[in-house]
Amino acid sequence: MKGIILAGGLGSRLYPLTYATNKHLLPVYDKPMIYYPIQTLVNAGIKEILIIVSGPHSGHFIPVLKNGKEFGVEHIEFAYQEKPDGGIADALAIARNFAEGDSITVILGDNTTDADISKPVKNFKEGASIFLKRVPNPNKYGVPRFDEKDPTKIVEILEKPKDPPSDFAVTGVYIYDKNVFEIIKTCKPSWRGELEITDVNNAYLKLGKLTWAELNGYWLDAGSFNTLYLANKYWTEKKNPSIKNISIE
Repeated sequence: MKGIILAGGLGSRLYPLTYATNKHLLPVYDKPMIYYPIQTLVNAGIKEILIIVSGPHSGHFIPVLKNGKEFGVEHIEFAYQEKPDGGIADALAIARNFAEGDSITVILGDNTTDADISKPVKNFKEGASIFLKRVPNPNKYGVPRFDEKDPTKIVEILEKPKDPPSDFAVTGVYIYDKNVFEIIKTCKPSWRGELEITDVNNAYLKLGKLTWAELNGYWLDAGSFNTLYLANKYWTEKKNPSIKNISIE
C-alpha cells in the first residue's frame, strides 16, 4: 500500500493568504496543514508517499518536508499537476507510475483528522473504499444516497446536492486498487470542467466494488476561512486542554 496526498490547486477560497504560499502549508496550530495528512498515512503503516502539487508555490514544499524522515516516511516523492483546476481525479491520475500496480490510500492535503484508518488500510483487498462522516452541511460535499431497504448500502453518490439525501459527507480519504487509473480514463469533465472523484467512486459502485466505513474521530476539510479557524481551534484545544480557561487581559 502506498500513499498519495493531493496538495494542488490555487487555494483561491483562502486569498489573500494563499498569495504568499500554498494552502496546504498554512498553519494549523503548531504545524503546516500538510503535516496532518502525512501523519494519518504514517499512522496507518504507509511509509511511501507521493505528494501531488500545483500552482506558483509548488517549490515551497521541499524545504518544509525535506525527505520526510522526521515523519517516519521511508520514501517521499513530489509530482506536478499542470492544471491546478483539473480536479481531484485529474491529479490522482498523475500517481500511476508511482503506484506501480499497488493499491493506494489517497487523502486530500487540507483534510485534518485524528481518526485511525489503519484497520481498513490493512484489510483492504480490492475495489474502492471511501470514508464517510456525519456533517451539519452535507451539501458542500459528495453525499451518499442509501438504499431505503438496506441503509448500509450506497446506491449513488451525489456531488454537492442542493437537497442532500443523507447527512453523511464523503471525506477526502479514499482507498483504491490498481484499476483506479483505468477508471479515471473513462471519466469526462463535469460542468465545472473538472474530473470529479465522485465519478470515480460511482464507477466502482456500478461495478459492485465500493465499500465504505465511517470515519471515527475528528475530521475537517480546512480549505476555507471558517474551517481553517475551526481546525486551528480543535487542534489547539486538543493539545492544550487547559487553554479554554485562559483569559486575555
